[in-house]
Amino acid sequence: MTMRVSVVLSVLFLIQFWPGEAEKFSVDGKVLILDDSNFDSAIASFDHILVDFYAPWCGHCKRLAPELDAAAPVLATLNKPIVIAKVDADKHTSLAKKYDVDAYPTILLFNHGIPTEYRGPRKADLLVRYLKKFAASDVSILDSDSAVNTFVAEAGPFFPIFIGFGLKNTIIEKFGIKYKKNAWFSVAKDFSEDLMVLYDFDKIPALVSLNPQYNERNTFYGPFEDEFLEDFVKQNLMPLVVPISYETLKLVKADGRKVVLTIVEDEDEERSRELTKLLKAAASANRDLVFGYVGVKQMEEFAEQFDISTKLPKMVVWDKSDDYLSVVDSESIEGEDQASQITKFLEGYREGRTINKTFSGPSLMQFIHRSFDIRMVYIIVFVVALLILIQSFSKGGDEYHAVPNQVQVDRASSSVSEAEIKEYKPGDKED
Repeated sequence: MTMRVSVVLSVLFLIQFWPGEAEKFSVDGKVLILDDSNFDSAIASFDHILVDFYAPWCGHCKRLAPELDAAAPVLATLNKPIVIAKVDADKHTSLAKKYDVDAYPTILLFNHGIPTEYRGPRKADLLVRYLKKFAASDVSILDSDSAVNTFVAEAGPFFPIFIGFGLKNTIIEKFGIKYKKNAWFSVAKDFSEDLMVLYDFDKIPALVSLNPQYNERNTFYGPFEDEFLEDFVKQNLMPLVVPISYETLKLVKADGRKVVLTIVEDEDEERSRELTKLLKAAASANRDLVFGYVGVKQMEEFAEQFDISTKLPKMVVWDKSDDYLSVVDSESIEGEDQASQITKFLEGYREGRTINKTFSGPSLMQFIHRSFDIRMVYIIVFVVALLILIQSFSKGGDEYHAVPNQVQVDRASSSVSEAEIKEYKPGDKED
């Protein structure tokens, strides 16, 4: 009798605590609405899912929503569908906290359950082209000239493209897997001499890299051993000369090479563009180094850590720590013959004629996350200015003075105007 009671109690216990059937999701081209109850299930259900953490009062979020609605049905038709979902992070704060959401919109791309922050374009058509990369094959097999040209055209400008001509796909397959998030990989099995002329290689086998965004192309003729292949791939994941920003700092940090950093007043000036051309030539001949440039006007807080009291442009060698090297008598490259000055700087560095200096101020990781701090400063300044404005329009000492809280201020500033739409950029967020 006692045994029967124990069995019955055990069965009742299992029934009570047995997990219910997980919610089933369909790929129907609609944006999924996620919350605490179904978030984990959705992430586990799809290989690729883009999640928009938004707030209802956020102006940037309002502009993003129709773009996601337009992209969702297109991405759902891919051979490996990409699903779009959204979470009201203002309401489901536990999810926002779990994924470090501190500004809106924050967009995370989950690939096989692993999240990375999406930093690509936000217009529907461009967003689709960008995301197709993650659902594509590790290595695409191309069997004609038209297949190669179509592959390059459809890949778009967002990622570097690697095409192996006369190579076995097994040779570059491991790199296609390892660097899937960073580049397109393909192997051309059949192609004409006309295509060789078009992609500027004169013998096979060859591995051609294209960086459409920076209009750069490089060719590797071997040896096709893993060590040399990977060096070529890693060197061409970035442009020859990297424009330094909060985003590209992450790429630079991930690269093991030291950085030859050129600091200019304004990277958008014509003379800075001309200098960049000279730096590209130097970078081509010194592939063991990363070449980058930064404008004081664009990133003053970062640039001033390298003692910009000297004449600009100036060059330093930075190992991405708190130290950097200046080359004796070659720090400033101001003047007419900048090509010779760049050569002299590099020769001085190679020969060890350097002075070690300390990188004062925020560390590299602090600069990478600096955009959040800057946004907070803007918010505080805006709130103070708004309070002053309200006080200046208030009349009478006994009248009620409404002090807006943070949410009210954000809502007041998030109306969607035509001017804002024109200025809408991929990195725009609200805290």
